[in-house]
Formats: sequence, C-alpha cells, structure tokens
Amino acid sequence: MKKSFALLHAAIFLAGFTGIFGRLITLKAGLLVWYRLFFSFIILFLILLLTKKIKKYNLKDTIRQGFGGLLLGLHWVLFYSSIKYSNISVGVVCFCLTSFFTAILNPIINKVPFRWGELLLSCIALIGVGFIFNIDVSFQKGILIGVISSLFASLYVMYNEKMVHNYELLNINCYQMMGGWVGISILLPFLLKMDNMHFYIPDAKNLMYLFLLSSFCTVLLYLLIANVLKSLNAFTINLSFNLEPIYSIIGAMFIYHENKELTPTFYVGLALIILSVSLQMVKSMYQNRKLKKAY
Repeated sequence: MKKSFALLHAAIFLAGFTGIFGRLITLKAGLLVWYRLFFSFIILFLILLLTKKIKKYNLKDTIRQGFGGLLLGLHWVLFYSSIKYSNISVGVVCFCLTSFFTAILNPIINKVPFRWGELLLSCIALIGVGFIFNIDVSFQKGILIGVISSLFASLYVMYNEKMVHNYELLNINCYQMMGGWVGISILLPFLLKMDNMHFYIPDAKNLMYLFLLSSFCTVLLYLLIANVLKSLNAFTINLSFNLEPIYSIIGAMFIYHENKELTPTFYVGLALIILSVSLQMVKSMYQNRKLKKAY
C-alpha cells in the first residue's frame, strides 16, 4: 500500500510540471498541444504494441473515446493559453474551478440531484478566483481563459468517468490522444490564425521539452495511475490530485520566482481555494467512509 501511495504522489508531482513546461516551451498553445497529443499517442501506441495489450474497437467506440480526447485537447489549449497570458500560478489556480463546474453541470447532464454542499464549497473557490482576478489587469485575460479551461476539464472528467468502467485505461488514453490529435489538427488552422502564426517544426530545445512533457507528464503519469488503480480506488486517486495545483505553484515560485509577481490579494484568493479543496476532501472522505460502513 505504501508503494502505491508513493507512485500516486509521483504521478501528482509529474502532473504539477505540466504548467511549468507550458512556460518553458515557447510555442503558442495550439501548436504546443498538437505536438503533445501527437507524441503522447505515438509513445502510448508503441508501448501497447510492444506489450501486446493494444485492443481494437469498433467505429462507434473509437469515436466515443476520440471525443473524450478532443475535450481534453481543448482543455489543454485553453490551459496553456491561460499560462501564456498570465503565469503558471494563476493558470493552475483557475483549474481548481473544475469542481465548481462539475457541481453545477453533473446534475444537469447526468440527471442526478444537486449536491448543495458541493456547490457551496465550490462557490468558496469561485470567490477565491474573484480575488485573484483583481491582482493585475494584465492577467485578467489569462484568468478568463483559465476559467473556460476548467469548464472543459469538468466536461472531460464527467465524460471520462463513464469510459473507465467499460474500457482498459491505457487503451482509452491511447485512443483519446489519437482522437484529440485529429480534432486539434482540424482546428489547428483556426488556432494558428488566432495566434497570428504559421505551422512550423520547433527547434531542438522545444522538441526536447515537448518530448519530456509527453513522455513523463503524460505517458508515464498514465502508466503510474494504471498501476496504482490495481490497489487504490478511483476515489482516493481523484481526491489526491487536488494537490496538483499546489505542487505547480511551489514549482513556479522556485523556478521562476513568480511570488514576486503576486500580491497579497492572490494569496487571499489562494487560501480560499485551498480551504474549498480541503473541505471537499474532508467531506468526500467522510461520505466514502460512511458508504463503506453501510456495506
């Protein structure tokens, strides 16, 4: 069990570096995500092929998995755009609104009752983002994009939650990377036009960062989660991943000294978001323990 928790936190640590790579890589968000999806798909496909674990699905299932990849790809494009327009700390803090959108959209999409406790706690995170929105006028565009990014993250989480019960995890990841890459490829001319740039092959430095992002912060991360799922349930994993933004912010402060760009208002907003996440974790743990006792 200790080994599983160590692997889980290694995965969360790797996830925390996705924002840092977003600043290291000088490509615009659309092209960055296009390469990340492509490299991740190729690496996952080769792993599944060499281990003879790759599975073929019918067209309907392939499209279903591919659509999940498109949602993920759009989330990534917006997430990295948020970082480019603001900074890593602001971008990852906006990601915390995923639970807020899930609390609102899950009852509407999946026809389940509203959980007012979750909505109330998520509103605390929303107030926190409101404080952060006022830290710097130049960051406001990045914050707005980050909020929309968390909306797509929420849609992806809800969509993917159904998929993991019907398909093997690494195969899902492989098909989603492929589907996301195809989807972003179709949108790429529009994304490039928005960024006022043309398609090009990155220099050696950017290619190295893209490969590291794809192999470690995407493929290795998914491999670790697939391994951890053998001994830990999805509830524990999802709960633990609430630490990801904290790791990203600490990393950004050490590497880029972003604390110099942030005001006390940011930390007030961050404290409210951490409070929201912590209370949701406590609430979820209590409900999970209560459910186990019932059975």
